Amino acid sequence: MPRESPFEISLTDEERDHLTSLARKYTAPYKDVIRAQVILLAAEGMENKEIGQRLNLPRKTVSKWRKRFFYKRDQGLVDESRTGRPFIFFS
Repeated sequence: MPRESPFEISLTDEERDHLTSLARKYTAPYKDVIRAQVILLAAEGMENKEIGQRLNLPRKTVSKWRKRFFYKRDQGLVDESRTGRPFIFFS
């Protein structure tokens, strides 16, 4: 029996519209499109393993974004700042 996620996702109509448009955008960064698809599939009741297989992602990655969205909603889908020296580009 598969393990169910304790982070059950339910979306408002506004959130669903925003995520659907983001998931269909060709100009959006790939990482944002994938994160939106993960949340939309989670809202349909799919399990992490099933979402991972469908989107070709590790279950752990699906779990991470599902959990972050559960606690922070849309703000959870944004990359957190990273530690370390900032990247400097010289031209």
